[in-house]
Amino acid sequence: MEYKNIIFEKKEQIGWIKLNRPKKLNALNREVFEELDLIITDVQEDNNIKVVVITGNEKAFAAGADIEHMVNGGISEAFKLTDISIVAQEKLSDLSKPTIAAISGYALGGGLELALCCDFRIAAENARFGFPEISLGVIPGGGGTQRLARLINQSIATKMIFLGEIIDCDKALKIGLIEKIVKENELISEVKKLAITLSNMPVLAIRAAKKAIKNGLNVSLKDGLIIEQNLFCMLFGTEDQKEGMNAFIEKRKAKFLGR
Repeated sequence: MEYKNIIFEKKEQIGWIKLNRPKKLNALNREVFEELDLIITDVQEDNNIKVVVITGNEKAFAAGADIEHMVNGGISEAFKLTDISIVAQEKLSDLSKPTIAAISGYALGGGLELALCCDFRIAAENARFGFPEISLGVIPGGGGTQRLARLINQSIATKMIFLGEIIDCDKALKIGLIEKIVKENELISEVKKLAITLSNMPVLAIRAAKKAIKNGLNVSLKDGLIIEQNLFCMLFGTEDQKEGMNAFIEKRKAKFLGR
């Protein structure tokens, strides 16, 4: 299927989602989120895709929402936009497969919210991050106030949002917003290395680990431990668990089949 605002490719068990609105610095609008929703649904159902990468271009991962389409909107229009953005981003966040945001240039506002939905964030040296919405008289509306404060120190998140602070990749790494900084011309190759490594991991165990981490963050430690225990024990009903442990005992490389 052809998309107007996104380039989607499947290569080597990796689904590559490239935001493609270069004249707008990949600004996000309703159409982008609708296309993203369709792609993520496709990815979830495609057993040949083991890992998903989201990227933009060298100037911008995504520089935020398309303000020209929002400036004259009222409350109803704001709800409609945030509804579709939240649905698409929750699908991305809930995807059972590992996700990586490959970030070059600006990741601001809705762009940073999109990156926060991914499991990993790898940044080029020119990457810049922030929530500048406060300077427009609004706040992040697609999960920014919630996901940032859960990922990094709450007071640092508060400062970034209250002041609309834009930070570079060095500070982003220091506060735990990203996992790694690479040279601009090495971003895709470095992300591909991680994606290939992840694609060779046991699918069912990765899915269980992701579910345990995500669901556990929203409950008490006691309830989180129960979630972890249940998922751990359920994996003992899989062929992959038997293969993995037998391979360990026999000192050979495991061949996981996702069963």
